[in-house]
Amino acid sequence: MTDQTHRTAKLSVGEKTLDLPMYSGTLGPDVIDIRRLYADGDVFTFDPGYTSTGSCESAITFIDGDKGELLYRGYPIEQLAEKSFFIEVCYLLLYGELPTAAQLEDFENRVTNHTMLHDQMSYFFRGFRRDAHPMAIVCGVVGAMSAFYHDSTDIRDAWQREVASIRLIAKMPTIVAWAYKYSIGQPFVYPKNSLDYASNFLNMCFSVPAAEYTVDPILSRAMDRIFTLHADHEQNASTSTVRLASSSGANPFACIAAGVACLWGPAHGGANQACLEMLREIGTVDRIPEFIARAKDKNDPFKLMGFGHRVYKNFDPRAKVMKQSADEVLGLLGIENNPTLQVAKELEKIALEDEYFIEKKLYPNVDFYSGIILDAIGFPTSMFTPIFALARTVGWITQWKEMISDPQLKIGRPRQLYTGPTARDYVDVEKRG
Repeated sequence: MTDQTHRTAKLSVGEKTLDLPMYSGTLGPDVIDIRRLYADGDVFTFDPGYTSTGSCESAITFIDGDKGELLYRGYPIEQLAEKSFFIEVCYLLLYGELPTAAQLEDFENRVTNHTMLHDQMSYFFRGFRRDAHPMAIVCGVVGAMSAFYHDSTDIRDAWQREVASIRLIAKMPTIVAWAYKYSIGQPFVYPKNSLDYASNFLNMCFSVPAAEYTVDPILSRAMDRIFTLHADHEQNASTSTVRLASSSGANPFACIAAGVACLWGPAHGGANQACLEMLREIGTVDRIPEFIARAKDKNDPFKLMGFGHRVYKNFDPRAKVMKQSADEVLGLLGIENNPTLQVAKELEKIALEDEYFIEKKLYPNVDFYSGIILDAIGFPTSMFTPIFALARTVGWITQWKEMISDPQLKIGRPRQLYTGPTARDYVDVEKRG
């Protein structure tokens, strides 16, 4: 803990008064240490969704939801999105500092030289049905990596942890691209060491052996920004899943596969797909008032997707960068007047001026524009979440490595408020009424 002074919070439990230690981080609210609460007070805390619970100590990512602030290792996301690029951000997250030129070159070479998949892994893809969701394929293949890379599954070995980290960052674009190619019946495209990370991914997704394909630098930059903006986001559902799986001592590939599975949920990784589908449902600008009225109607189940966030109570800082990328991509492709984009822009404008949204702090979030960009680049909605998983892999790995090296590591074991039957005796079947 950054601050381990002797401050305490007093809690009265029946006739007992407990003194619970309090700690301060470098940013954010203070925390109350309740680890002795059960032993000393014979009570648990009750916090469904863990919205008021600090599950770990971390030095990676910080979010201030009220200010609309996101920091990777202290660096504002806006600066990183403008001045940096994904591979450099990966280094920053993994090692805590921005790299020197020599460190960056070495790191980029290590990632580039690990982009190939073991050749036998191609059979895993062919084992899925052609209409399998790409996330099902990604989840299965990532988990299967532990069967092919035995030399990087010992979590007690620091070097093996390092190798596993590089392999996952390097191979995830290939896995995601091949899942896409398999779903559309096209041959797999192997990675090219001559291309940067984002360009290599786009090439594996959209090139075919029959024709030359050149990645447009604006599309590559937009893809790289999407990766950067999604690289980590503190203790969200999938990251917490990775940490919980890791606490049991599971190998890194199994832990990341668990994160992929959690991300697949529509309330987490599928939000940008839901937002794009909503914009398409609205269809034209003149129908926006109708849908805003529905969003305000408590008796209507309709919700405006892409607005509001579990943590942010201000404008999502990632959304500002994503909006700029959307303008650049659609301008490049000559579809600035795309109806979906027009609906998005007008909806954003109205919502930011409407008292209902202002009062409830429903600001546009990162999903509001990311789906539009991915759609414009040419990805179907089924690929949105796999791309999210690709980007978030470095965050999951960084959190995993931090947790593994924590001397206070314990297996995760949440408790419960039990509301079932009390103890009762078994009754023979013939005596049951």
